[in-house]
Amino acid sequence: MQPTREDAWSLLNEYTKSPNLIKHALAVEAAMRAYARRFGEDEELWGIVGLVHDFDYEQHPTAEEHPFAGAEILRQRGWPEEIVRAVLSHARYAGVTRDSLLEKTLFAVDELTGLIVAVALVRPSKSIFDVKVKSVRKKWKDKSFAAGVDREDIEEGAADLGVELNEHIGVVLEAMKGIADELGLRGAA
Repeated sequence: MQPTREDAWSLLNEYTKSPNLIKHALAVEAAMRAYARRFGEDEELWGIVGLVHDFDYEQHPTAEEHPFAGAEILRQRGWPEEIVRAVLSHARYAGVTRDSLLEKTLFAVDELTGLIVAVALVRPSKSIFDVKVKSVRKKWKDKSFAAGVDREDIEEGAADLGVELNEHIGVVLEAMKGIADELGLRGAA
């Protein structure tokens, strides 16, 4: 089976009802596509991985279940092992090393998308277009802000990609600006 974006979207919506989790998947998809273009990789494949990486999370939110339940569902449905492995590798605790550029990129962008959304939502405009790399870095230093975002994962992910942290933030931020409407981050009209 070679899944399409439509297959990924259908799977995500079958298992995920939370609008915020769907927006997270869309943000990660956008970031993955941006990096695929940057690295000359398969944009469709990378986007699909971004879209489905947490599809099981709403129904299986514990470290004992996620992303293992999702990986099993993907395997049962005949999804390629490359996608299954990438999904498993984005969770540090899953014990799957991040060997490919695809796997390293998913890990690098996952947490960062959440931090960028949080920064946008505290802006008076609630617009991602008012977010700059320096805005993200300023909030980065405040450990109580978006405390659930693992900044070490983001730093490690950027280093594994060989991309300087500010540049990494910029790539993901620009990708997310490209889907501001889908993310609900265009801001007040």
